[in-house]
Amino acid sequence: MLEKRSKVTAIDPVWDQISEEARKAVHDEPLIGGFIHACILHHKSIDKALSYRIAAKLASNEMSMAVVRDIVEESYAADPSLVAAARADLVAVYERDPACHRLLQPILYFKGYQAVQAYRVGHHLWTQGHYDLAYFIQMRVSEIFGVDIHPAAVIGKGIMIDHAHSIVIGETAVVGDNVSMLHSVTLGGTGKEEEDRHPKIGNGVLIGAGAKVLGNIRVGNCSRIAAGSVVLEEVPPCKTVAGIPARIVGEAGCDQPAISMNHMLVPNAPEK
Repeated sequence: MLEKRSKVTAIDPVWDQISEEARKAVHDEPLIGGFIHACILHHKSIDKALSYRIAAKLASNEMSMAVVRDIVEESYAADPSLVAAARADLVAVYERDPACHRLLQPILYFKGYQAVQAYRVGHHLWTQGHYDLAYFIQMRVSEIFGVDIHPAAVIGKGIMIDHAHSIVIGETAVVGDNVSMLHSVTLGGTGKEEEDRHPKIGNGVLIGAGAKVLGNIRVGNCSRIAAGSVVLEEVPPCKTVAGIPARIVGEAGCDQPAISMNHMLVPNAPEK
């Protein structure tokens, strides 16, 4: 009886939903059937689909798709937390991005989601001492997606990077769980200093488009950084900062700004 149970396929509601969405997409748009079959329906699990998708995007004349796919699959097998984080990121995008109507979309179309999953593989390689492989992943992610995340950076789960154009995250940066950021965000240094020189972003932080957070400073949990701000000093938890240089302009406005995605600095005035 135990042996029979071990052979039963594990139930995965998330993957089941993605597969069902893929079948419907093929029915509705037959011309992309081959693409959706290759990326989703030919695979039995989300990790296999992701390994294929990452490899398809990062492969080049310098490293074949088969080799990249082997690297990704070996990383997933060695560290299952990579797949767990990919699931959390997928749900984050689905729940926070009003343009995301299906779990299928980030895997197929959203470069922010794809870039973060590729970074996670590069970070795993970095922690295992495979520095040149990690640098190769970083290079390809930057070239293909316009997202430059150093493989040594530490990024939590439940991450949503919307639009994901011109994202830069430096070597000693730390990003907590359930963080949302928009395009053109930089988590960088302030000069040629070495050692620990990049920002530490707390859990649940919302970072607006074009914001720059520079130096080894801490941004507190559940805070908000307004679009276009330049943050050079520590941000307390649950506050909103704005401006160049950024200053505290009020409270964060809610318990989880990264989930609400509310970028308004002040509430709308009541109608007269």
